[in-house]
Amino acid sequence: MNPYILAILLFGLGLGTTITFASSHWLLAWMGLEMNTLAIIPLMAQHHHPRAVEATTKYFLTQAAAAATLLFASVTNAWLTGQWEIQQITHPLPSTMITLALALKIGLAPLHAWLPEVLQGLDLTTGLILSTWQKLAPFALILQLQPSNSTLLIILGLTSTLIGGWGGLNQTQLRKILAYSSIAHLGWMILILQFSPSITLLTLLTYLIMTFSTFLVFKLNKSTNINTLATSWAKAPALTALTPLILLSLGGLPPLTGFMPKWLILQELTKQGLTPTATLAALSALLSLYFYPRLSYAMTLTISPNNLTGLTPWRLPSTQLTYPLATSTAMTICLLPLTPAISALLIS
Repeated sequence: MNPYILAILLFGLGLGTTITFASSHWLLAWMGLEMNTLAIIPLMAQHHHPRAVEATTKYFLTQAAAAATLLFASVTNAWLTGQWEIQQITHPLPSTMITLALALKIGLAPLHAWLPEVLQGLDLTTGLILSTWQKLAPFALILQLQPSNSTLLIILGLTSTLIGGWGGLNQTQLRKILAYSSIAHLGWMILILQFSPSITLLTLLTYLIMTFSTFLVFKLNKSTNINTLATSWAKAPALTALTPLILLSLGGLPPLTGFMPKWLILQELTKQGLTPTATLAALSALLSLYFYPRLSYAMTLTISPNNLTGLTPWRLPSTQLTYPLATSTAMTICLLPLTPAISALLIS
């Protein structure tokens, strides 16, 4: 892609998200979301592969449906209450419609079916943008909205954690596994949103760091399915030794960074008297903890399934910049000891 066009598209992505962040009016927020969608579509379709074009079409239709629902709900709210302010959603009907529209935008279960299919059709770089940056603007709106319907949020959260765990169990494609992992993490964030928005933000931040690391590892190894992971030990031995720690952190296993948000969320849910919800969420985390060690096993403890030496990929020196990967890997593995300091900051 022409670097000038790429720069304009990336600028459009940043501008769309910034407009949504800064807006207090529904029309402006909707405009930011639309700019975001229109800026990423050429990035998704740039390889002109049938799968990429199919993924782009699915993404466009889904986002258009969500944006139309959002606009309809905000117009309904203006009609019922005379208010266009984001924080003035008082009527339950537009509030529920907007929550569901934003859930469709970020891929919360049961409105998640588009996410694995779309992510599977993209290259790893665009998939990384879709899994991280594209979640920010809708999340800013959900945080501002503070939906009054608490039952809806808990149902969305629990369904997402369960489906995110179950869906990834029988997958062999890494991008689909990461899509279900994304659904599960978003479920945890939505679950705690109404009780502690600060913990939601912390969970979002740790999710972004861990997903960034995982995508960069797969990109460095040029891996798109479980079988190709087995050849990574010959390309980058040190990174292959660290990758299981990144994956287990994504699963939320102590003493890694990913355990921190889960620990704080379960603690907060128990304080709120929602022990059954916390138990269900913890059990759903065990589902995710099956497929992350499965990837670790394939990567570090198995030999490539190719019998012919000619099928082994060339081990050429990588041209990828490794500083971002090194930084995010260190953060993915080592931040758990900072939990008391982070908790003190959240409480203050």
